[in-house]
Amino acid sequence: MPTEALRAQSRSKFALVLIWFTPVLWTVNLISARLAPGVVSPHVLALGRWFLAGLILTWLARAELWRMRDEVRATWRQSVVLGACGMWICGAWVYMAGESTGAMNISLIYASSPVLIAVGSVLWLGEHFSKRQMVGVVVAMSGVVHVVVRGDWTHLSQVNLVPGDLWIVAASMAWAAYALLQKKWHSPLGSTARLATICMGGVAVLLPFALFELASPDTPVLGWHALGLIVVTALVPGLAAYWIYGWTQKLLGASRVAVTLYLGPLYSGIAAWWVLGEPLGLHHVAGGALILSGVALVMARKRSA
Repeated sequence: MPTEALRAQSRSKFALVLIWFTPVLWTVNLISARLAPGVVSPHVLALGRWFLAGLILTWLARAELWRMRDEVRATWRQSVVLGACGMWICGAWVYMAGESTGAMNISLIYASSPVLIAVGSVLWLGEHFSKRQMVGVVVAMSGVVHVVVRGDWTHLSQVNLVPGDLWIVAASMAWAAYALLQKKWHSPLGSTARLATICMGGVAVLLPFALFELASPDTPVLGWHALGLIVVTALVPGLAAYWIYGWTQKLLGASRVAVTLYLGPLYSGIAAWWVLGEPLGLHHVAGGALILSGVALVMARKRSA
């Protein structure tokens, strides 16, 4: 086998490992969304997060960004649109949701994103999505619901939406758009440089909203706790999660990578048990088994033509 083919195969295998850890990184953002109210306002947190992440990314990719400056200028509108979807709506709006809904609700509603991405990948990007993979989506989604209703599906009739849930509905749609547009708008930039340009677009969109919040007398004064949240969200669910998502999507396709978002509720439940001391029930185990089985069905390569 040629050396380049071996390298490509190795990168694909590494990507398959990495995507299982991406939802762990995003779980940090859900916890931060619940800790932020009264500490830092949503747009200020999102702006601080992506400004810091953007600075780091720009420094790391400075040589490539300068060399490709004509490409960066030519695609600035794409960067603004992607920044609005990924950093503004999927950033500040998630923190706004955290003011009135729980982290588990956020995870559940976000779990609709892979369905939107899968449909969009087939209809818009021309990606192949087999019957086996569709079964995997259904199985994984069943596991998500099983975790949220705590094993009692009759609770579905008692679901009440609050304003925060609606913010997350919008964020899940924006995430689908972010994933699909990244794949649609192919860029010659590397993963780090492209994420840096998207951060620039996101900061540009977030800035006026953050300034408006800072001018409000009800906005919390920035303290060490707020700065800590900004740094953590910039490094973990910001730099690490978004970079891994963008890089793995290039190698594996939008629909295959998106399905790992189903792991969010499972990981959130484990985090609540480990970090907050909340009980881990049988519904978590059963739901987790369904989620992992569904993700495995979607991620597995087809062995026969």
